[in-house]
Amino acid sequence: MKIAFARAQHLRHGINASEWFAQTSNYSAEQTNKYTDDSDIALMAQLGFDNVRLSIDAAPLTRSLFGRDVDFMTRLDHAVDQMIAKGMAVQIDIHPESDYKKRVSSSSEGVDRFVMLWRKLATHYSDRNPDLIFFEIMNEPEERDPYRWAGVQARAAEAIREAAPRNTIIATGPNWSSIADLLTQEPLPDGNVIYNFHFYEPHEFTHQGAGWGGTWWIYTHDIPYPADESSMQDSLKQLPDASSRYAMEHYWLDHWDAHRIRLQIDAAAAWGKDRKVPLICNEFGAYREHTKSAARMNWIRDVRTALEADGIGWTMWDYRGGFGVVWKQDGQPAKVDSAVVEALGLKK
Repeated sequence: MKIAFARAQHLRHGINASEWFAQTSNYSAEQTNKYTDDSDIALMAQLGFDNVRLSIDAAPLTRSLFGRDVDFMTRLDHAVDQMIAKGMAVQIDIHPESDYKKRVSSSSEGVDRFVMLWRKLATHYSDRNPDLIFFEIMNEPEERDPYRWAGVQARAAEAIREAAPRNTIIATGPNWSSIADLLTQEPLPDGNVIYNFHFYEPHEFTHQGAGWGGTWWIYTHDIPYPADESSMQDSLKQLPDASSRYAMEHYWLDHWDAHRIRLQIDAAAAWGKDRKVPLICNEFGAYREHTKSAARMNWIRDVRTALEADGIGWTMWDYRGGFGVVWKQDGQPAKVDSAVVEALGLKK
């Protein structure tokens, strides 16, 4: 258990490298080499991030590890080694598409293939510095049955441990890896594990304007944070139907502010303390396209401050995507959003 707590100190202030080796339909060398490059990795370290969560789609990863697209693995290795060379830890995150998760959720064959993938991947990275390479079992499993997920996760963890006895594993709750999901779980029979949750509460604020998730989120913009009831009626006018307005109204009535966020995160901290295991929040962020910058910075600062107050390391979502800490065009130098860096308490 001591080693997991010690290794967690390498995961204090991280950033997600998203939409690069996962969450896209194009994993060609031409695309990955320009989407995020060595200069971006250097910038991550320069900004003060001590770790990178590297999301990897299970489908191209499987093809590569089993010899059908070796170049994908070569490029992935280059990214990992560059991060380590810059002194950053790497969370190796299997980040599948929903169809892959459904196969794991619905069939024994899907679980067997997932476990086999982890055995192969853990073997591949077992020769790197185990203080800096972490194995995250699965991003947001989308498994509604917490007991089934506990069994799947235990099998994957066992396979990882057989292949990489020295590395620290990152485990999570079922479904969307929320705090509520984490609270359904009990620790694995393995002392070298860090437990993870994601935090996007309240989604009415963090996902305003988003074209996925809640059907009415796409209509909303300029929602304030902290919640201010004086703005409620004008904001509700953005929504086209009474049902959506009723759902959105809870954002103000629930009085979301720094205190409310701290209470939510305290619940996760209490779970970890009771079980004597380390925690990390390796996703949190607010969609920036339709959110006022000052409100977004308030929310980022409040979440980061609450996590740090509870001794929980964090990994912000994300580097250059819709929740980003930089603006970047493919193949061009990144432009840092200094307000986000400041809200994260990092150096500009």
